[in-house]
Amino acid sequence: MVGPARPQIVLFGSSIVQQSFSNGGWGAILADIYARKADIILRGYSGWNSRRALQVLDKVFPQDAPTQPSLIIVYFGGNDSMGPHPSGLGPHVPLSEYVENMRKIAIHLKGLSETTRLIFLSCPPVDEEKVRGITSNAISTLVRTNALCRSYSDACIELCKELSIEVIDLWTAIQKRDDWLMCFTDGIHLSAEGSKVVVEEILKVLKEADWEPSLHWKSMPTEFSEDSPYDLVSYDGTTTLNCCDWTFHRDIQWD
Repeated sequence: MVGPARPQIVLFGSSIVQQSFSNGGWGAILADIYARKADIILRGYSGWNSRRALQVLDKVFPQDAPTQPSLIIVYFGGNDSMGPHPSGLGPHVPLSEYVENMRKIAIHLKGLSETTRLIFLSCPPVDEEKVRGITSNAISTLVRTNALCRSYSDACIELCKELSIEVIDLWTAIQKRDDWLMCFTDGIHLSAEGSKVVVEEILKVLKEADWEPSLHWKSMPTEFSEDSPYDLVSYDGTTTLNCCDWTFHRDIQWD
């Protein structure tokens, strides 16, 4: 382990999490926003559903770990919502079981520590036309519809309300954009534009949450932020400029 110790923000979920550091993904954006403030830790597992998440929950988040995450962002549901395969194989999980699986995940994570905070992401929509165009000799036909996505999204939101967990309604947030189909690469996974929606919604929750300490990036201390004679020399040549919190390199100035 390297030091100094920083707050840990863990991203836990399926492919939308595993791919969140690729192609302008939301995980990579968060890592930039929280540079020198918190460590963004990726625990993403492509193709997984809530059943598989439950199988490894104790291994990913052991209750006896010496340090627990400050924040866990959880996403499962897209694979669960896929239509069932006649063989009984595949990622589909019935809606009622999905809810109970997510309940068990939430209860376990809430029990890690009194200061571990949770944000759940609900199932986003899909570009049905593009999904129907996905053909492969390696996998069977994908049954992904917005009707199914919406039912699993609604169920996740209702569960989070019941358990007093912060939840982001990705189904609605993405479709607020007139060009929301641009939020996907293949009709399912998030493009850079889709990732921007996710980041905006996460930061909104973190800014508004009544959490102590605050986990919004502007409220968190910057590591090794003291002034130094080794900083860049100012124009007058007599002082230095501390650049530790400069953000001009970002295309978007996140709030």
